[in-house]
Amino acid sequence: MKNSKINSLSIPEILALISAVSVLRKEKFLTDLLIYTKSKKIKRNKIYETLLQTYLFAGFPNALISLNILQDIIPAKNTTKKTINNSQILSKGEKTCRKIYGSKFDKLISNINSFSPELSEWLITEGYGKVISRKVLSLKERELSIISILSCQKYESQLYSHINGAIRNKVTTGEIRSVIKNLELLGNKSYTKFGLKVFDKLLTNKNNISKFIFFN
Repeated sequence: MKNSKINSLSIPEILALISAVSVLRKEKFLTDLLIYTKSKKIKRNKIYETLLQTYLFAGFPNALISLNILQDIIPAKNTTKKTINNSQILSKGEKTCRKIYGSKFDKLISNINSFSPELSEWLITEGYGKVISRKVLSLKERELSIISILSCQKYESQLYSHINGAIRNKVTTGEIRSVIKNLELLGNKSYTKFGLKVFDKLLTNKNNISKFIFFN
């Protein structure tokens, strides 16, 4: 790609940028990024998982369009579906969700259950069980991509929770800040401005500050 900044990004940063471009429906930018990843020999299955995850945040239509573009740029050699073990979805989902929310997990589920029992169940089974617990991407890569998406969509409470969850799982503040600042590459500084506002709000929370891992 022409932008020298993109050439300096790490793989987790590129995946996070791909996530943002996908949910914003910047299809030309997505195409260019996918061509770039092909030239850099970034594993297709990582890109596939990154785009598949977007359906949780932007719906099936978005994921279908993005994955179809991926298929055009980097055709899959094998598109057979992996069998899902339904008996493990709930336990995997709860385990992963607890990693993100920590001691606030029970309160989260109770709160959602108070206004939508279905969503409280689907959060675990669909969100964390079927998708975020999948292999290929590390939890760090998934959380950085989610932070990128939520910064663009400007969902403050969810972004706050996922930044906190990323830090809880040893993602450094420097890595998080970089992913948010990379959104300036999309030509709209409001995404970065919003993301950093939420990020800085969390960093100044005196109840959490001692738990952070700082690397610039």
